[in-house]
Amino acid sequence: MKDVVKNLKILFWAGLISVALIIILFETGVIDTGLLESGTKGEFILLTIMELFTIGAIPLALYLFKIKRIQRDLYERREKALQQWGLMRMNLLSQPLFINTLLYYLYMNVSFGYLAIILFICLFFIYPSEGRCVAEVTPDDERA
Repeated sequence: MKDVVKNLKILFWAGLISVALIIILFETGVIDTGLLESGTKGEFILLTIMELFTIGAIPLALYLFKIKRIQRDLYERREKALQQWGLMRMNLLSQPLFINTLLYYLYMNVSFGYLAIILFICLFFIYPSEGRCVAEVTPDDERA
């Protein structure tokens, strides 16, 4: 179990570090901001896609381990299932966070920034602490 928790924590922090790196590169001027033209159809389409994906990904990521089929898999296969589903849950929030942050700096559209902030906050609700990971693979009747 400790290896799975360690791997999930590494993935959690790697996602945040990659976003921090994007922020540092743009804020220090290494990469110019606003490289893509604002107010275009492309920006509108990307914004709509990212809004819909973010609005769908957040509840799914937060509720994923409560879905009966996934919960059963977590109880039966424990570490392997936790690794698989934990990675999926982490990616549901980390990847759109990275994309929204990047699009914010490329278009300088605050809507992408707000989506990134919301995803950043939600990411801490799925932090893979050891206690949480053990609780997620242990049925309620075994916890007492």
